[in-house]
Amino acid sequence: MSDESSDSPLPAATRPKNLVGAVLARPGQAFLVGFLLVLGGGMGWWLLQGIDTLSTVVTYVAIAFFITLGLDPIVRFLAKRGIKRSIAVVIVAVAFLLVVTGVLLLIVPTLVAQIQAFIGNLPTIIGDIAEQEWVKDLESRFGGSLDVDTMVANATTWASDPQNLVSVGGGLVSVGSTIANGTTGVIIVLILTVYFSATLPTIKSWAFALVPASRRAGTESVAEEIMRSVGGYVLGQVSLAAINGVLSAVFLVILQAPLPALLALIAFIGSMIPLVGTLSASVVIVVSCLFVSPTMAIIAGIYYLVYMQIESYVFSPRIMRAAVNVPGALVIIGAVAGATIAGVLGALLAVPVTASLLIIIRRVVVPHQAAR
Repeated sequence: MSDESSDSPLPAATRPKNLVGAVLARPGQAFLVGFLLVLGGGMGWWLLQGIDTLSTVVTYVAIAFFITLGLDPIVRFLAKRGIKRSIAVVIVAVAFLLVVTGVLLLIVPTLVAQIQAFIGNLPTIIGDIAEQEWVKDLESRFGGSLDVDTMVANATTWASDPQNLVSVGGGLVSVGSTIANGTTGVIIVLILTVYFSATLPTIKSWAFALVPASRRAGTESVAEEIMRSVGGYVLGQVSLAAINGVLSAVFLVILQAPLPALLALIAFIGSMIPLVGTLSASVVIVVSCLFVSPTMAIIAGIYYLVYMQIESYVFSPRIMRAAVNVPGALVIIGAVAGATIAGVLGALLAVPVTASLLIIIRRVVVPHQAAR
């Protein structure tokens, strides 16, 4: 049969040889293709908007799941001692809720009171800074080019205006909204953590059922190793952070440092990030003490130098035995990348995610390459 008798209305010599030409040759088809492209682009944009809207929910789920993996070693420890898993989950969940509630009731009122007192005394604190010897010495070294009195006067005037202090936090409405959202987030994470802890075996069995039977055993082995390692890491890192937070709170209260509850909270959050977190939090605390006196800053600096050595050589080797070993360079790269993507939360989750990728590479990728 000749080309002229085919479905195309154009002769074979003039028939388009590509898709674009074929579409342009038929106006009706061009409209349909354009409509489908616009429709597809709109659906893609709608999907991306939906993912962005659900990012908070995904964050809550991820946090709750990581906490669940951190609590699972305790549940398995109780189960090995003859306690049924359901009862062990109840014990761990109740203990976890009591600890979180107790910490919130202990820290939040103290933190709010200290911040209020700090804001009220801020003009006086700024004035006292100008009277310190190290500030006067710094001014003399600059030969008068640094006018500390004018700077202090401007800072005192600014701090004396309550509207300026309110605007720093984005206004009372913004602060109240942040507190409300944070409280709601904590409650949602606690509920999800209890649910995940109670149903973790069921969740794993359903997930493994989606894997082909020929690969199910290997996938289950790798997944179990990842969850054990991540659970050990989360539990160990929280333990190290709790030690640093409690010791920092006691030390800062004895030292009479400014805002000891807030600085201890910074020490706790910083210790959740290996290598760089403790050092960064220590620098923030030492600089805060410097505004009171150089002597206090030196004492704080010596304390945290000693503590970091004890943490590295005494606490960490004993507490982090169950966690997977991640090279220091990857820890720093992962923490920086996670902080860039998702802030503090990204930095906290970067190390367990990196550890999981290392296990997958070691258990799956390397054997596959060796077998080729």
